[in-house]
Amino acid sequence: MMIKIRKNHIAEISRHAEKEYPNECCGILIGKLEADKSKTIELVMSISNSREDANKHNRFLITPDELMRGEIFARKNKMDVLGFYHSHPDHPAAPSDYDLQHAWPFYSYIITSVAKGKTENFTSWELENDRTKFNPETIIKGDT
Repeated sequence: MMIKIRKNHIAEISRHAEKEYPNECCGILIGKLEADKSKTIELVMSISNSREDANKHNRFLITPDELMRGEIFARKNKMDVLGFYHSHPDHPAAPSDYDLQHAWPFYSYIITSVAKGKTENFTSWELENDRTKFNPETIIKGDT
């Protein structure tokens, strides 16, 4: 699978991840599903991590209200929620067992690693329909 995202969106996610470090940041990816099943991100919606303070360093939570706000915005603008992003402070940009247990098929999960306050790596993943594993997605970085 493939996900297309603009460089300015990657920069926005990086700023959010670095600002929230040493805690995880999170957000919603909004855009369009293309005829070839690739996903084109048109908007990155930053969300406050609603996880309790003691666990924000290694867990994130997007509340149902925030997700609904993203869904409503996407529908009004003839787009869809295509996935989510979050950071892994001082940890690789790969899904954890926790991520696997809480993810949903179809959605893209962009993960950025943040080492000592600086973003290092971006990856994107899609969960198999049987929920057994994540498959890597190719990230195509567009201009602007």
